[in-house]
Amino acid sequence: MSEKADVPTNSSSEQRQNSRTSQPRRSNNDTTKCGIQRKLEDELERLKKILRLGYELGVIWVPTSNKNLSGEVKGAFIHVYDQDEEIALATLKHEFIDFAISKVVEPYKEVTNKLISLLNEDAYRRKEKLVEALTRLL
Repeated sequence: MSEKADVPTNSSSEQRQNSRTSQPRRSNNDTTKCGIQRKLEDELERLKKILRLGYELGVIWVPTSNKNLSGEVKGAFIHVYDQDEEIALATLKHEFIDFAISKVVEPYKEVTNKLISLLNEDAYRRKEKLVEALTRLL
C-alpha cells in the first residue's frame, strides 16, 4: 500500500493566474508606445542606409500635446513629440533630412562666419583710423 504525498497541485486556471501576476502586464498604451518607438527606429535605420549618413543618431519618441514643436535633434538623438504614428514618422523624416542638410551646409557656414569675423575686424580698424584722424583735426 502506497501513500500519496500531500503535494499541492495547481489547476490550470491557478497557473494562468500565477503567470499573469509574476510578469508585469503591459497596458494598450505601453504596447502602442513600444510599437511606434520600434517603427521610428526601423524608419531611422532605413533613412541612414539610403543617405549613408547619420549613423550616430538614435530616435526617442516622447509623445506630448505641445503643438509648438513636433521634433528636434538633441545631441545624438532625434526627439519626436507627435502623438499620431503617421505624423511622428513624417516628423522623423523631416528632422533627419534637416540634420543631413545641416551637415552638408556646416562647412559653408563656418567659412562664412570666419569671413564675417575678418570683415568686422577690418571695418573696426578702419573706423578707429578715421576716429584718430578726426580727433587730430578737431
